[in-house]
Amino acid sequence: MEKQFQPLPWVHATNVYEVNIRQYSPEGTFNAFSRSLPRLKAMGVETLWLMPVTPISVEKRQGTLGSYYAAADYTAVNPEFGTLEDLRNLIQQAHHLGLKVIIDWVANHTGWDHKWVREHPDFYKRNEHGQFYDPHGWADVIDLDYANPALRTSMISSMQFWVRTCDIDGFRCDMAMLVPLDFWAEARRSVDSVKPLFWMAELDQLDNPDYLTVFDAAYTWTWMHRTEEFYKQHGAISALDSVLYAYNDKPPAESMRLWFTANHDENTWNGTEYEKYGDMALPLAVFSCTWNGLPMIYSGQELPNHKRLKFFEHDPIDWGGGAPSLQDFYHTLLTLHSRNPALRAGDSAVTTYRLHTTADDKVFAFLRKRGDKEVLVYLNFSRDAATFRLNDDWAAGAYTDAFTGRRGDVGRDKDFILQPWGFMVMER
Repeated sequence: MEKQFQPLPWVHATNVYEVNIRQYSPEGTFNAFSRSLPRLKAMGVETLWLMPVTPISVEKRQGTLGSYYAAADYTAVNPEFGTLEDLRNLIQQAHHLGLKVIIDWVANHTGWDHKWVREHPDFYKRNEHGQFYDPHGWADVIDLDYANPALRTSMISSMQFWVRTCDIDGFRCDMAMLVPLDFWAEARRSVDSVKPLFWMAELDQLDNPDYLTVFDAAYTWTWMHRTEEFYKQHGAISALDSVLYAYNDKPPAESMRLWFTANHDENTWNGTEYEKYGDMALPLAVFSCTWNGLPMIYSGQELPNHKRLKFFEHDPIDWGGGAPSLQDFYHTLLTLHSRNPALRAGDSAVTTYRLHTTADDKVFAFLRKRGDKEVLVYLNFSRDAATFRLNDDWAAGAYTDAFTGRRGDVGRDKDFILQPWGFMVMER
């Protein structure tokens, strides 16, 4: 199984910050969010993922404002957020700062009053009673029929609209595995002919590895669920290793995985990272930024945000009056990821070594290496303090602590102490 498309060079060292425009500010608009661009750039953010920007259907709408994922028009802007010109200005400002911008694309279904329902009813699937439907229990949407060539053409044209009109840098494709893979390949060839893009899929490589022949990066749902089980059930680190080995062994080679502890669905429906992971939230964030793949952060995690954001209502994040307390924490990790070549994702020249210590029941240790560049990570995945030494020779010599700037030696003869759920990141 070989990749049909290769990622753009900048993708290997990027990170992704998911933007919930509705909840990001009291105004809930593109213009209000744009005020945060300099702060996010300073934090080390590289790529902004905007949740769907399209108008929301009224028919069978959920709650007061409805779900972003029930589109009423693929080539228009949700007036709740502002105008098309406001969005264009936001993207231009982001590009001026060196940020990339990708938008959420919901290709499997539309809302009930999408304009295609009137203009092209043949674009939709029908059940045995001849009615539009969705088989997943999502009451506010209906499924599109990719057996219809005209639908495919119209969908691709709609995607090209955003490249030509707003100069976006890619797509985050919602529930990508529900849409035929051959469509995504067709779409990527056509849309990339306008401008080569970053293509990110909401699916797990363990479940749909063939989609990674087209997409650059995909989710790690299995890891997310297993780490929550590990924390709540006092599990064994070996259970985490088995998941990571499964990802490493799954083709296609050099695929990129997105590591995260929160996103819009998880925050609203299953809880914040602190509800799910408790004291393990920060070491998992360190893992997400340093293991083989791309880090993904959700709006407000830098606060940190302990609030479940409502999905169908305006429920702004409370940013308080000062700087987010985890701003520097994420700055250290995100800039390290983009700066140190040993943390590049999907790079065959990078090797990830899972290291052994004298406290393997508590400490998750690994080294990432590309040429003479290295990043060494110790994570105490335990409720107890851990005193340990390395039992491997892969890492030895002088390293610099990424958080403190202090230099120190590493090797079999060096003792380390980590507090419960503590972490240490070193580089050279």
